[in-house]
Amino acid sequence: MNKLYPSAAAALDGIVKDGQLLAVGGFGLCGIPEALIAALRDSGVKDLTVISNNAGVDGFGLGQLLETRQIKKMISSYVGENKEFERQYLAGELELEFTPQGTLAEKLRAGGAGIPAFFTRTGVGTLVAEGKELREFDGQTYVMERALTPAVSLVKAHIADKSGNLVFRRTARNFNPAVAMAGQLTVVEVEQVVEIGELDPDAIHLPGIYVHRIVHNPTPEKRIEKRTTRSAA
Repeated sequence: MNKLYPSAAAALDGIVKDGQLLAVGGFGLCGIPEALIAALRDSGVKDLTVISNNAGVDGFGLGQLLETRQIKKMISSYVGENKEFERQYLAGELELEFTPQGTLAEKLRAGGAGIPAFFTRTGVGTLVAEGKELREFDGQTYVMERALTPAVSLVKAHIADKSGNLVFRRTARNFNPAVAMAGQLTVVEVEQVVEIGELDPDAIHLPGIYVHRIVHNPTPEKRIEKRTTRSAA
């Protein structure tokens, strides 16, 4: 089955809706589905709850959706580098479910594996554990975390065949496989598309069973985050 769509807008048509729970792959600006995020912005859907390790930067990545006020709530582990995020959160205009990074990864992995919840020691005794079930195992206290199963997942990969088998490029793999597996419907943006059978089965990072739609974006912008410093006073 050919899962290739002619554009990011076409791939999102009919599947994104107001008030949805979505997940977006990437780590910082590394491995983010740039074209799909832009198409999501242009779709005009609103009141979204978005799962992503980061919240983009001002004017790029998920930062675009914050500027257009399409995101109601973020489920993230790191939200620095975005002044608009800070402004909305401090003004009470944006909800935030702050989640430890490893816990966020496991919540997505569990969702993809059909595991509804799991126990972890991370967050015990902190705000993270407030309102959640605690249980003792072998003399240690654990907090129960629920898995995440977004209605739609937006993912970035390097290569896909037309059946959706994926190859990721180095550190751009990051959260993308877990996000893809967790989604009830997964849309993947890739730089190269090959015919079925061209990929070495041993080189495939994620099988096409998790992928529903593919978008070819051969020339992504790929912005790079750089550390800036100032001289000591």
